[in-house]
Amino acid sequence: MRFPAKILARSVLGLISAGFIAACEGGGEQQEAPPVHSHAELERHSAEFEPGVIEVTEGVHVAIGYALANSILIEGDDGVVIVDTLESAEAAEVVKAEFDKITTAPVKAIIYTHNHVDHCFGARVFAGDDGPDVYSHATTLDYLDRVVNVIRPIIYKRSMRQFGTLLPPGGLTNAGIGPRLVADAETTPALIRPNRTFSGERYTFSVAGIDIELVHAPGETPDQIFVWLPDKKVLLPGDNFYKSFPNLYAIRGTPYRDVTDWVESLDKMRAKRPEFLIPSHTRPIVGADEIHATLTDYRDAIQYVHDQTVRAINRGMTPDEIVGQVRLPEHLASRPYLKEYYGTVEWSVRSIFAGYLGWFGGNATDLSPSDPQTRAARVAELAGGRASLLEAAQQALDDASAQWALELADAVLALEPDNDGAKRVRAGALRALASEQISANGRNYYLTQAMEAEGSLVLEAPDTSTVPVEMLRSFPVERFMRALPVYLDGDKSRDTEVTVGFHFTDTDEHFTVRVRKGVAEVDDAAPAEADIGVTTQSMTWKEILSRRRNVAWAVASGDLEIDGSAIELAKFLLLFR
Repeated sequence: MRFPAKILARSVLGLISAGFIAACEGGGEQQEAPPVHSHAELERHSAEFEPGVIEVTEGVHVAIGYALANSILIEGDDGVVIVDTLESAEAAEVVKAEFDKITTAPVKAIIYTHNHVDHCFGARVFAGDDGPDVYSHATTLDYLDRVVNVIRPIIYKRSMRQFGTLLPPGGLTNAGIGPRLVADAETTPALIRPNRTFSGERYTFSVAGIDIELVHAPGETPDQIFVWLPDKKVLLPGDNFYKSFPNLYAIRGTPYRDVTDWVESLDKMRAKRPEFLIPSHTRPIVGADEIHATLTDYRDAIQYVHDQTVRAINRGMTPDEIVGQVRLPEHLASRPYLKEYYGTVEWSVRSIFAGYLGWFGGNATDLSPSDPQTRAARVAELAGGRASLLEAAQQALDDASAQWALELADAVLALEPDNDGAKRVRAGALRALASEQISANGRNYYLTQAMEAEGSLVLEAPDTSTVPVEMLRSFPVERFMRALPVYLDGDKSRDTEVTVGFHFTDTDEHFTVRVRKGVAEVDDAAPAEADIGVTTQSMTWKEILSRRRNVAWAVASGDLEIDGSAIELAKFLLLFR
C-alpha cells in the first residue's frame, strides 16, 4: 500500500537533528557584544598560530595557523603523504593551495591520527582525483560512524561554546590549540572513510618510497595513533601532545579519557628518541634532547594529576575538595608546554574522580539533593525575597565576586526564567569570569553563554539538509536506526504498542522497531509479525531522517512503500521528536 502524501506532509521528524555533524555547523544570530579583556598569557599564546608552512626537515612540511588543527605534508619519490586533513573543505582548500606551491605530486596516502572532525573532514580536498588510500586505526571507523550519535544535539551546542565558533568578530582570542575552528553553517564537511586500517599495536608500510610506522597510542581518544618516520627520526604525535596542558577532559562533553593509557602512549613516543616532533596542533620541536625532556615533563604532569587525585580519593575527599588541593608542582607548571591554554588541572581532577567512582562525591547530602527550584526558593527566602536575592547578585557582581554573582543570578532564574535583571547579572558575571581565563575553552564557553543569557545568541538546531550527499551515503543506516529510541516521546507513547518492520533493498538489511509503552526497541532482523512494513533504500531513509527529503515526496515518487495502514504509520512517526 502506498502512503498518501498529504498524511505524511507534517510527519518528517528530524530524528538526527540538532547537530548531525558536531562542530561542523553553526546556528543562531551573531550580534555586537561588549568587548571582553583577554588574559595576557592567552593573548600571547596567539603567536603560536602565526599562519605559515614550515619545512621541519627535508621533505616534511607542516601547515600551522590556518585552522584548528595542523596538516602535515610528507614528500616521497613519486607522490606525497598527508597526515590529518583539517575540519572542513574550506579550511583544507587554503592549505592545499599552500602545499601545491611546494609540490603538485599526487597524493598517494592520507593518514588520520584519530577520528576528531578537525583531523578528517577536509580529506576530499587533499585527495582530489588522486584516489589515495586512507589509513587509520580500525576503531576509527566506528568512532566516525558515531557522528550519528544519540547525544549529538547537546554535543553540538557545547562544542559551539567551547570553541567560540559563534562569538562576534573580535570576540575570539584563539581556540587554545589553534587560531579558530573553521567550521560553521557555511562550511562543507569533506570526509573520506578509511580503507586501510590496522587493529594491532603497530602497522608498518611503505608508500612513495617513504617507510612509515603507525602505532596505536590511546590518549585524547581511544583510537589515537602516532606516526613514526624511522628514516627521518620524525614523530607525529597527533593530539597526545601540543603546547598546552592537555584536555584530559573536554568541557564540550566526552567519555572518560583514560589518562594512564595517555601516559603509556607518551612513553612509547619517548622510546623512539625522535629528533623532530610535529604535533597536529601548535608548532614543532627540533632536537632529540629537548623533545625527550618535553615529553617527559608532559607525561609526568598527567601522571602527577592522576596520582594525586587518586591519593585524595582514597583519603575520602570529594571532588570539590580535591580541586582545591591538586596543583602541578612549580617545575612542571612553569613549563610553556603545560600552561592551561586548553585543558585545566581542575577539569582533569573532576574527570579522573568520575572515571573511578562515578557521579557521587561521597557526601550523603548529595545522594538526593533539592531540585534547583526548591533550593532557589529557600535561598530567596533567606535573602529576604526574590528582589533581595537579585540585589545580592548585583552587589556581588559590583564587588568583583563574579562566581558568587553567577550562582545567585542562577537562583533567581530558576524561579523566574524571564527575569531580565537576573539575565543581565548572569551575562556580566560570565564576561567577568571570561576575562580571567587562561584557558581558551573556558573563556569561549563563558562568553558564548553570556550572549545566550542576553538573548543576542540563540543556539538552534543546524539544518542537517545541507550535509553533502556523499557524506550521508557513507554512514551505515544501522547507525540511524540505533539512534531512534532516544527521540521517542515517552509521555506521548505511554499507551502505545506497535511494531514496524523496515527493509532496505539496496543493502538487504532488515530492522524492527517496537514501541512498547514509552520504550522503542530496535532489532536488526525482520519481524515475525509487524503492524506496518516499510520498504525503501537506505539512502532514502537517511535523507528523510536528516531532513533532506520529505516522506510524502518519497512515497509519491515510489521510493518508499508501505505495507499496512498509512494512518498508523503517520501516528508512529509522530511519536518521535
